[in-house]
Amino acid sequence: MKKALINAEILTGHSWQDELTLLIDDGRIAGLCRESDCPAGYECENYDGYRLLPGFIDTQVNGGGGVMLNNATNLEDIATIAAAHRKFGTTAMLPTLITDSWEKMERIAALIREAIAQDMPGILGIHFEGPYLNPARKGVHDEAHIRDIDDRFVDLVAAGDLGKVLVTLAPEKTPLEIIRELTAKGVHVSAGHSTASFKEMQAAIEAGLTGVTHLYNAMPPMESRAPGLIGAALNSPDVYCGIINDGHHVHPATLKAALAVKGLDHMMLVTDAMSTIGTEEIHLTLGETDITLKDGRLTTKDGTLAGSALDMAAAVRNAVTLLDLPLEEAVIMATSSPAAFLGLEKTHGRIAAGMRADIVAVREDMTVVKSWIAGQ
Repeated sequence: MKKALINAEILTGHSWQDELTLLIDDGRIAGLCRESDCPAGYECENYDGYRLLPGFIDTQVNGGGGVMLNNATNLEDIATIAAAHRKFGTTAMLPTLITDSWEKMERIAALIREAIAQDMPGILGIHFEGPYLNPARKGVHDEAHIRDIDDRFVDLVAAGDLGKVLVTLAPEKTPLEIIRELTAKGVHVSAGHSTASFKEMQAAIEAGLTGVTHLYNAMPPMESRAPGLIGAALNSPDVYCGIINDGHHVHPATLKAALAVKGLDHMMLVTDAMSTIGTEEIHLTLGETDITLKDGRLTTKDGTLAGSALDMAAAVRNAVTLLDLPLEEAVIMATSSPAAFLGLEKTHGRIAAGMRADIVAVREDMTVVKSWIAGQ
């Protein structure tokens, strides 16, 4: 069905258009035009009082709708996670598997493989956060499953049937030739849960690493004579940095400093969301670890932060209120930046003719009222 979305404020790039109609045809944005110039055959839908934004892209989603990806057993579980986040404007995501056994990794990969084959709405691929990490910065990851990377993992993620694949690993624990092999085969590699030195991180970047998972968290702070992983990331223009902007993981002033260096185009809002999203639950388990939600924070019994209770609409809203950004700039970090990181800049992350019709309608307070994935 051809649709014409009329009377909304439409975000195109860095500017708002309030006199244009957005045309959707066959899953794509057919163009923008004045309502009086709308071609025949389009069904008009009135969004007066609302804003239309590109759909949000989240590269780190551990769970939602009461389901953790680690605990998923069927396609319905994957769909539940995607649907929970869609309510908050996420139209494309990488479900994220937290460090687990090889058998669990294979099982979850099989589910994602099937979801990709069926073109499940909202699922771009998979993010393996671990298990190839540094135990010294494990956070909530189960140290019993942290291990060295091997060829069977390379074969699993480079087969080409999992959609977009992101791997978070500790550069100091990973041979550079494996980083080269992964990136040469189209896998996106990110540094996280790591104690990598400046030189180790630089070497990984030269080998093809392009991302940092939740910048500042689960890594040593940057020091005057030991810039470390953070210093290398901030000094590398092509590296993208994910940030958890929930007001708990990182102080806003610290995030502003990174923004000043990296710019909006290489900073990505992520949720690192757990299964609580879209539910009333306040307790969950990850393996044998009990996690509790209180005052907006998810923590273990010893107070360790364990993912977040953040959704993408809230992350964008926080970028306005905590980072003092205008909405049109905050949205960049949830749309075109992650799209570019994943190599999807020609199809996702912007409202423009020819782009995939992944769109979100929001109220002025960033409450999501409707979303479209490929025009549906």
